[in-house]
Amino acid sequence: MTQLTQPRRVERIVTGQATQDGAGVKLKRVLTQDLQRRLDPFLMLDNFASSNPEDWGAGFPDHPHRGFETVTYMIAGRMRHRDSAGHEGLLQNGGVQWMTAGRGLVHSEMPEQEQGTMEGFQLWLNLPAERKLCEPWYRDIQSAEIPVFSTPEGVQGRVIAGQAEGVQGAVQRERTEPLYLDLQLPPGAVFRQPLPATHNAFIYVYRGQVDVLDGEDYGTTVPLHSMAILTNEGDGVALRAAEGAETTRVLLIAGRPLGEPIAQYGPFVMNTREELIQAVEDFQNGRLG
Repeated sequence: MTQLTQPRRVERIVTGQATQDGAGVKLKRVLTQDLQRRLDPFLMLDNFASSNPEDWGAGFPDHPHRGFETVTYMIAGRMRHRDSAGHEGLLQNGGVQWMTAGRGLVHSEMPEQEQGTMEGFQLWLNLPAERKLCEPWYRDIQSAEIPVFSTPEGVQGRVIAGQAEGVQGAVQRERTEPLYLDLQLPPGAVFRQPLPATHNAFIYVYRGQVDVLDGEDYGTTVPLHSMAILTNEGDGVALRAAEGAETTRVLLIAGRPLGEPIAQYGPFVMNTREELIQAVEDFQNGRLG
């Protein structure tokens, strides 16, 4: 069992803001622009979840990106990706698409279903200055390709990035060193994850509720559809699922901050205003992808 000397505490609980993106897709924006400095290197986290096709049916038609990475994690549903570099892929139940926009491309993400539940997350991960204009890249990771672990307490984890319980994740990044875990905790189960002091970290609860433990028996309860920003003091995080019938599901995300200026204009994230102006000009003149 993983032991922690000083678990991190909850600094702040954030409730997602209802908004729309793409062609009217309804979602909760959990990590907003005002938190980018605090949660560097992460720029945004959206959660979409609905069984009403009117909430997601129009999808995300062609739109540009430059200067960062998008990590789309599909819990349920089917989404077709196409981009201006000629790539195409189907993102479906339990799968992940990791896309490095780099110097830029135009892509679309469109539902490939007419009914049923569409649920998932999109996380934006910043790129360091020297890689903001790198060659675009992407990888579709099917559900069966995502490494998993289980603990004696019955916790099951999917390791999208980083490392947990001795299991290497599907993706690794040197500068930002992201950790991205999807955890399923049976009622009352505890999970402990070491975290470097340098990393900013947060959790997001999307089933049930969880306690972030300050000690063995006390802590802060994080309710459903809420994000908890964790303090940077401590050697890791300890989570305990609420008692009851429902399995708790939590995203645990952490990364090493870049400490660089952030200049954002919509789908472009650079370091300076001049670089943003160039990004817009390149898009308008068809120079992305």
